[in-house]
Amino acid sequence: MTEEKRAANFIEEFIDEDLKNGRYEAVHTRFPPEPNGYLHIGHAKALCVDFGIAKKYGGACNLRFDDTNPTKEDTEYVDGIMEDIRWLGYEWQNLYFASDFFDRLYEIACDLIRKGVAYVDDQSAEEMRKNRGTLTTPGVNSPYRDRSVEENLDLFQRMKNGEFADGSRVLRAKIDMASPNVIMRDPTMYRILRHHHHRAGDKWCIYPMYDFQHPIQDAIEGISHSLCSLEYEIHRPLYDWMVQQAGFKYPPRQIEFARLNITRTVMSKRYLRRLVEEGFVSGWDDPRMPTLVAMRRRGYPPEAIRDFIDRVGVAKADSEVEGALLEHCVREALGDSAPRAMAVLNPLKVTLSNWGEDEVDTLTLENHPDHPELGEREVSFGKVLYIEQEDFMEDPPKKFFRLAPGREARLKGAYIIRCDEVVKDENGEVIELICSVDRDSRSGSEGSLRKVKATLHWVAECDAREIEARLYEPILADENAVAEEIEGEDEANEAPAKDFTSNLNPTSLTVVRGYAEPAIADAEVGAKFQFLRMGYFCKDPDSTDALPVFNRTVALKDSWAKANK
Repeated sequence: MTEEKRAANFIEEFIDEDLKNGRYEAVHTRFPPEPNGYLHIGHAKALCVDFGIAKKYGGACNLRFDDTNPTKEDTEYVDGIMEDIRWLGYEWQNLYFASDFFDRLYEIACDLIRKGVAYVDDQSAEEMRKNRGTLTTPGVNSPYRDRSVEENLDLFQRMKNGEFADGSRVLRAKIDMASPNVIMRDPTMYRILRHHHHRAGDKWCIYPMYDFQHPIQDAIEGISHSLCSLEYEIHRPLYDWMVQQAGFKYPPRQIEFARLNITRTVMSKRYLRRLVEEGFVSGWDDPRMPTLVAMRRRGYPPEAIRDFIDRVGVAKADSEVEGALLEHCVREALGDSAPRAMAVLNPLKVTLSNWGEDEVDTLTLENHPDHPELGEREVSFGKVLYIEQEDFMEDPPKKFFRLAPGREARLKGAYIIRCDEVVKDENGEVIELICSVDRDSRSGSEGSLRKVKATLHWVAECDAREIEARLYEPILADENAVAEEIEGEDEANEAPAKDFTSNLNPTSLTVVRGYAEPAIADAEVGAKFQFLRMGYFCKDPDSTDALPVFNRTVALKDSWAKANK
């Protein structure tokens, strides 16, 4: 077995060991998002790991919303997350909200006070930061650390009853202010925060902190293996301490794996929120975003995302994955399923000199070269056509085999044409080609055996429908900019977001107008096609009857496959 293979299976190795020695009788995992935004591709990795492990071992996976910060959470995100999970092909065993357990969490906190391992602290946030110490110097005990159990219980109840101002007091765990692990230096368990909660309403003015709520909630649910990303490794001692002090008989085992980082992709929910709120993108579903709702709108198939996560594997060390690999997986999925059709995105007019004004030929084209079950469609061929501007050069280089003055090219599924004349505007720009058609060269006829070096896609004016195409590039101009900024970022601790917007790619979105055959324009929203020679496209919800809109999912060129042959 290779080292890569061992790394990909290390979670299963831990679980196999636990089942063998009887630590757990069954595998029970959970996927615990905070409903403060939409899931992105990084969450998809955790999602696939959590649900995939449960499925492999015949166990269960819960969906739990860790909704303990009411200032950023909303039912909109709850609904969106559930839709994303089902879209990826997973279903949860049980649905929980941390807020449904606030009463029990409060009682457990009171029990920890009675045990003498929790206390109410009156220090300001600035004083607490100052007294916490550094990585090289120990912290200083709070002057309120030795309050009696009775006083702490009274103060904590009064916190709950709303007698104190926001931020004036917190409940802290009493562990070790000299611990070399700063996380263990009397972490905060509860804070005072008056804010309407999306489920609990205004019942509570104190809310549990993640490092208290999360492990206790795992234990309440009977989770056997708490699978999380690598930045929580330093939190594991605190996770175990909380569960142990709360007295649970079968504590969950926390196992960390590497988070997913993709080149030229923003992988922080906080950064993504900035993109939305500051108007850099149109919303969480803007197809440039790495959110699952955006990928769905862009046309990514769910099986492509699962394939990508599977190829990346589960490792113990953080690394960066090429975005080209994700696009490769998308191409593979769409290549086998998306019907073919023709659209011209940067049109150049072609007039056939030897074709009648009202003459129309009806051609039958296959929808997929490898899947005859996908059927056929009819397109019209008339006197005026459109081809891509890049398929013509007036003075072509030696290896340019497409259309040029005096040169022939075949139109896909139709005829061979020859460029006889070039029409220019007053600025010298080519605006029209006058061509002649070889009537004996119709595809499927004996004359179709005549060979030329280029085949071009096209759309006939008599059949054409105007469309808008949105072409996407990575949202970051610099591959390494955000990867460097988010290194060591801890979203659970709400570290301040850094300014990364100067690295945004100004050409991440290009909008063009072109023409398409009716099969494309009349398709339903969400329909996916391969536009011949142009890429894979998906019909966008912004479409109208007058102007269908299509997002380019991926281009046809596969840089990852070429580099990994």
